[in-house]
Amino acid sequence: MNDPHDPAPVNPLPPVVVVLFFVIAIPEAAFSLGARGLIGGADAVGWRLSAVQSYGFNGDIVDWMIANWRFPPEHVVRCVTYLFVNSSFTASLFAIVLMLALGKLVGESMGQLAVIILFLGGGAFGALVFALLLNDPSWLVGGMPGVFALIGGYSFLLWQSLAVRGQQQLQAFNLIAILMGLQLIWGVFFGATTLWVADLAGFAFGFSASIMLMPGGLARVLYYLRRD
Repeated sequence: MNDPHDPAPVNPLPPVVVVLFFVIAIPEAAFSLGARGLIGGADAVGWRLSAVQSYGFNGDIVDWMIANWRFPPEHVVRCVTYLFVNSSFTASLFAIVLMLALGKLVGESMGQLAVIILFLGGGAFGALVFALLLNDPSWLVGGMPGVFALIGGYSFLLWQSLAVRGQQQLQAFNLIAILMGLQLIWGVFFGATTLWVADLAGFAFGFSASIMLMPGGLARVLYYLRRD
């Protein structure tokens, strides 16, 4: 007889991570099925492009808002809605896989609210940095800036763990280094873009915000800085 108190072989995902999964996956399923003519009729082929124009982030829109000092809610909200409209099925799948893995780790260590703050906050910060530093008319879409913010949170957790064990703390940044390296290689073969700026800004937000979101995080950072 099985013990009802035996732990599950796979730890369940935090509910907030499940919600983020569905908010990303459902639109992607509609775009992909519509592009193949399986749902929505002839108009469904253009659903992704329409969503990009309606919910994507664009630096020109930010320039217009600043120049006119007008901030319509339907444009302001683009700072986070773009995270849920991916450019392709492959991009969506990559973002979902990383979000599930990193969201689980961050949620179990920092709490579910931290996952939301990092994902949405990192996405918004990445978008604003993208708009203010660059003069790039490209549409910014996809969940990667939010995912990179979760990588920042994961890196902070690893940084703390390595510090406690007295190991080299630079190892905490191996994941971000690998991903940025892959983006560089991808750019060499398939054409470079400036979207990595939003990703890197998202990471910086995630690592910095985790100092405040992790219970006792600021105290630990100050302790290690003083010790060094």
